[in-house]
Order: sequence, then C-alpha cells, then structure tokens
Amino acid sequence: MRSKDRISYFYDGDVGSVYFGPNHPMKPHRLCMTHHLVLSYELHKKMEIYRPHKAYPVELAQFHSAEYVEFLHRITPDTQHLFSNELARYNLGEDCPVFENLFEFCQIYAGGTIDAARRLNNQLCDIAINWAGGLHHAKKCVASGFCYINDLVLGILELLKHHARVLYIDIDVHHGDGVEEAFYFTDRSVQHDRVMTVSFHKYGDKFFPGTGDVKETGEREGKFYAINVPLKDGIDDTSFTRLFKTIIAKVVETYQPGVIVLQCGADSLAGDRLGCFNLSIDGHAECVRFVKKFNLPLLVTGGGGYTKENVARCWTVETGVLLDTELPNEIPENEYIKYFAPEYSLKIPNGHIENLNSKSYIGTIKMQVLENLRCIQHAPSVQMQEVPPDFYIPDFDEDEQNPDERVDQHTRDRQIQRNDEYYDGDNDNDQNMDDV
Repeated sequence: MRSKDRISYFYDGDVGSVYFGPNHPMKPHRLCMTHHLVLSYELHKKMEIYRPHKAYPVELAQFHSAEYVEFLHRITPDTQHLFSNELARYNLGEDCPVFENLFEFCQIYAGGTIDAARRLNNQLCDIAINWAGGLHHAKKCVASGFCYINDLVLGILELLKHHARVLYIDIDVHHGDGVEEAFYFTDRSVQHDRVMTVSFHKYGDKFFPGTGDVKETGEREGKFYAINVPLKDGIDDTSFTRLFKTIIAKVVETYQPGVIVLQCGADSLAGDRLGCFNLSIDGHAECVRFVKKFNLPLLVTGGGGYTKENVARCWTVETGVLLDTELPNEIPENEYIKYFAPEYSLKIPNGHIENLNSKSYIGTIKMQVLENLRCIQHAPSVQMQEVPPDFYIPDFDEDEQNPDERVDQHTRDRQIQRNDEYYDGDNDNDQNMDDV
C-alpha cells in the first residue's frame, strides 16, 4: 500500500468560459463550478494544482488526422459559412457547433489529459485528475457527440510509452465509442493487446451513439480487448456498483494493467438532462473508490454531464474520494453557491425512473462478459519498444520559480499556481454568465 497518494490536478479557467450556444446541453461552465466547489472544500491544499499546456497541433495529430486538426484550428463562427463541404465531412454542426475559441478549448482539455499522463509516466504523482477531459466520442477524422478532440486516446498513447498495458474504464451513460474504436483493430502502431477498453452505458432504444452491445468485443487479433456492459433505463446504485465491481475485479486480475484511465461522465447520475439512470453521487463515487483501491497509477477525467450543479457536486465528491477525504454535506460559501439552492447540499435525491434491468438480464450480461474475459491469455505478453520522446517538455525548474510572482496564463501555461490563484475573478471569464 502507498502511504499517501500524490495527486496532480489540472485546471485552466479559460476552459469553462467557452459557450456552445443557447440551446446546447453542453455547458463548459460546469468546470468552473466544479473547480470553485473543490476550492471551497479546501481540497486544493491537498493536491498539486497545474495549469495544463495547450496541446500543440502536432500532439493532437498523434491520433487525429492532420487535415482535421488543421481545419479545427482554422474554422471560426464568422467563416464557417464558407466551408459547408468541410463542415459536413468533419461532422460539425448542430451537435458539434463551431464556436468562439473552439480550438483553444480543445487544446486546453487535451493538454490537461496529456500532461496528466506525462506526470504519471514520470512517476511525479500517483493519481492525475483532469475534469475538463473525457471527451470520448471524437474519432480520428470527425467530431461526434459534443466531442472534437479525443483527449483520452491521446492520453492513452502517451501512457503506452511507459506502460505495457493500459486499462480504460468508462462510466458515462453513453458508450465510449471513440476510445474503443481507436484501439479496436490492429492496423495501428499499438499492438492489439496493449489497451483494453471497458464501457458501462445505456444501450438500446436508439440511444446515442447506438453502439456498445455486449457482443462487440473487438475484431481480428484485437478480439476480446473491448468489453461492453450494455444497460437499460433506471439502473440503481446497488445493481450498478455490484456489476461494476465484479467485472472490473476480474478485468484487473486477468489483464494485469500497469495503469488505469477512468472516465467519470456524470450523465449517468439520476436527474441528468440527457441521462436515464438512477445513480446517486455516492453510487457513482463508489466506482471511483473501487478503482483507486487497486493502487495502480490512475488518470481520472470528466466526460458527459448536463445537469451542471450535479456534475460539480459529483466531481467534487470524487476529488474527495481520490484524496481519501470525506466532505461535509453542507456546501461552503463559494462563487457559484446560488446554483446549489435551495438545499445547498452535496447529496442529490435518487432517481425514480423504473429500473428495467432485471436480475436475470444483469446476470446474463455478467456471464457473457466473464466468458469473453476467459478468452484472453492470462497477462498477455507484450513486446516493449523504445520510448519515443515527448513533444512537449517543460523548460523551467519548478524549484527555481518565485511562487509569489503572478504569471500571465498565456505566457507560462504549465506553471503550478498559487493556492489563491482562482479566488480572483480574473481568469474565470464566465463567472457572471447567465445560465442558459
């Protein structure tokens, strides 16, 4: 057992100030709310807080096509009318709109996940958190499901430089299709057995993205390295956590990963605007607690979540779980306190959607998944290759920095911040933005 986990936490106030549009369910503002809640519980005092570097186009092109990255870099709301063919080709439009500072938004959230992976690789921390990341639907050449750049795939590619096997776990209500697809076939430079993806999600009734049946297990030499746990509406804490623990315990025992990436999409919570599960925050957080107990290097990201005050509650509680810190239910005074009215409490009521997951259905799914796991050779042998260099290496010595010197965020993106950095309103561009 490690005596005390060293936790690195990544945040840039600019990530929460972008705006997808008036009727769009994705509200990056939820990231500012989460961060201020973390601050109000004084969790920042127990972690190292970093501002991520903005990922360079060449880093994003480690997975995405260079043409797609270049288009995201170039397109703006003012010029999009000139590029109708490209918008259609890259699936930009209603779900994935072009908005102000779109590319910078992608650079920040992807940079956070890449930086998190690098700190884990260099053994500078045991757990790395990037709540802005987890955009699991983006594909190599197209945007999808509110996701433009797949930070998770980029983070996993980074982790593969130092780890023989990476386990990806996804508890978003939507299937983690972009991550699964990236490692589904063997026509990539990554050997098929070096990444295993496990996704727990709603499946059926044409629910987005429509993939993730239990029978989808990978193809060719990659067969059985994708695990899907398709669920129906209304699953509750007891059923979900029992199934999660059984499957993940068996996966870790069989696959023996060197590092875990955990996507904590909060749209699987009860009462989510786009979700249909009955999970409480305690149930959701129990999955995080369970994964932490394996004592493996752990990269934790956000994901979906469209009832933003509940997203902030959930990810704050889970930050506490990762820090082994129990949080009082009464929310302390903070910049966004009005959003938590009238109870001003961390807990949320359980959902009342009918649970369509019968015991026999869950039993069948569990049996099929465990059967698929038996088809994998125990702890697959992996040929390690020479570690490629990082594209981005910080060019300063943290020990030599003057901690009292305020540094403009656009000149030194990767600097550790003072504890009170985010209490000022300077970096939080949308703190007064109306909730729309």
